[in-house]
Amino acid sequence: MNMKSFVICFFMLFCVLSYSQEKTIDSLKNVLNHTKNDIDKAELLNAIASEYMSSDPKQMREYANKALELSKKIKYRIEEGNACLNLGNVNVILGNYSLALDNFSNAQQIFEADLVTDLKNSSKIKNGLARAYGSIGIVFSEQSNYAKALQYHLKAVRIYEEMKDGARTARIYNNIGIVYQALKEDFKALDYFTRAQKLQEKAGDVTVGITTTNIGNIYLRQKNYSKAFEYYTKSKNTFDKSSDARGLGELYNNLGSYYWQTGNLPKATESWEKAIAQFKSIDDKFGISDTYSHLGNFYYSQKQYNEAMANAVSALKLAKELDVLEQVMNSEKLISSIYEKQNKPDQALEHYKYYNIARDSLVSHENIRKSVQAEMNFDFEKKQTMQQEAHEKRELLFKEQNKRYQLQAIFGALFVILVFGIIFLIYNRMQLKKTLTLQKELAEYEQKALHLQMNPHFVFNCLGSISSFIVQNGTDSAIKYLSKFSKLMRLTLEYSKESLIPIDKEIESLQNYLELEQLRSDKMFNFSITKSDLIEDDMALPPLLLQPFVENAIIHGLIPKKEVGKIDIDFSLKEESLICTIVDNGIGFEKSQELKAASVSIHKSMALDITRKRLEMMEAVTSKTSKVEIKELKDENGNPVGTEVVLHLPIQYIK
Repeated sequence: MNMKSFVICFFMLFCVLSYSQEKTIDSLKNVLNHTKNDIDKAELLNAIASEYMSSDPKQMREYANKALELSKKIKYRIEEGNACLNLGNVNVILGNYSLALDNFSNAQQIFEADLVTDLKNSSKIKNGLARAYGSIGIVFSEQSNYAKALQYHLKAVRIYEEMKDGARTARIYNNIGIVYQALKEDFKALDYFTRAQKLQEKAGDVTVGITTTNIGNIYLRQKNYSKAFEYYTKSKNTFDKSSDARGLGELYNNLGSYYWQTGNLPKATESWEKAIAQFKSIDDKFGISDTYSHLGNFYYSQKQYNEAMANAVSALKLAKELDVLEQVMNSEKLISSIYEKQNKPDQALEHYKYYNIARDSLVSHENIRKSVQAEMNFDFEKKQTMQQEAHEKRELLFKEQNKRYQLQAIFGALFVILVFGIIFLIYNRMQLKKTLTLQKELAEYEQKALHLQMNPHFVFNCLGSISSFIVQNGTDSAIKYLSKFSKLMRLTLEYSKESLIPIDKEIESLQNYLELEQLRSDKMFNFSITKSDLIEDDMALPPLLLQPFVENAIIHGLIPKKEVGKIDIDFSLKEESLICTIVDNGIGFEKSQELKAASVSIHKSMALDITRKRLEMMEAVTSKTSKVEIKELKDENGNPVGTEVVLHLPIQYIK
């Protein structure tokens, strides 16, 4: 099958996909006769027009015009656009590409305008716009304007990909592949054919047979015979199931070329005979003529001139009947060559003259086509420019209206806020005494809430560590890790009930956490925890207060160092404060900040923010200073040798 035949094939499937194949024209007409609603009538008229596509283009045009007239009358923009699409399809079938381009361009204009203003029906509008783009791409493909064809196919495929419409996306992929195939860009063509194949196989789409045939043709052109036969076999299996006579006929033609190139001549002729049988079953004279041409060239190459002549004459007869100038030219040239080989110079010369006449006609026809195409492209570009300007004006007007509505909404909201602000101010003054008496109790509850907020974050981090450890170290070590983690979770759940815990319990929790991190990092660091003898047994602090700083020291200080490090934690007393010191010999605070800034995904420590809020709440409850100091440690030469975190906490006791 030639490239344009494939385009038309996918064009037909592409356009009728929206309507169920089970709907018959009679049933649609029956529903139309009993419908009084003009909106439903417009939709039914377009549906009937679409059903006539494969059987009667004139009836299709009649119903599409009725749909267009009614849609304009009731200002039903979506169906007006669909009617333009149907009229464009009619003109493509009839070969009136200039009119088709006007119809598709009108549909594009309608859908682009409504996409800005009609947000309610955006899905239907996007679908119509994508169909318009794809149809324009098909017209440009038929006119061999491949640059424009690609431009509009890619516009269509972006919309279908956004809508996650796999069936239509696959068809556009295939049409893009066909364009690249015509441009001899096999790598890109193969890429898009393969994308289409995957989507079609996933959806169980019977048109996958055409796609795999296209892929096989590329491999055949590259003389990759094993791959070509692999994909032809896939196509054969698909066409056998779907009973697609035309697709099967074209496949047999390609298989004939494959067997000819690989030297299996009996199989080649057998395949072409099967192709003729398939085309005759659907009276596809173009396909039959094309196959006769294959057989004529084959027998000519084998010096079987009588068989070559019979097939060439058959191809010529059908080509003249169909008025396919290119086929007429090729057949006349083949007949002339056969007569020359048979030493019949008079007949050879006669048919060579016919060949020249056909060639001149084809050149003349091509020149006229190019002239018409140039005029068509000029008119199209002019219309597109005008449409773009109108579209930009509509967008600008729509934006200005939105701005006005937004300003009105903002001023209205400000007025409401002002009224509520005054009411709130009055109410707030009335409640001031009550608020002051409850302030201390509220601060305590806020501290508990912040502590409970921190627990899920701590669990999240531990689970992340477990996941990483399982991947890196295997099941046995993971079980040991989970055992320690479960112990830590039991402690955490126990502590979550309390706003304060003894310092020894906090040390136990830190000990357990550091052992877990040691296991996960394969003992990338050592640690020590010390406590002053002056600290009494019932001295307390909020649970899990130090863990975020220890975590930071490991992740941002020791791990980037990539050698065994150390963390020292110390609890001591100074005047009226409990001093908690965390020292690591990592890369230093400034260096870790630089690494975080350069990272693609910067980790924002939620736990540190929550800890700072907890310290603020502690200060509010106790009326004593609570603060944290972070400083970088440096050696004699000013090089960073670690980080020191010091927490100054008020001395509190377990009640």
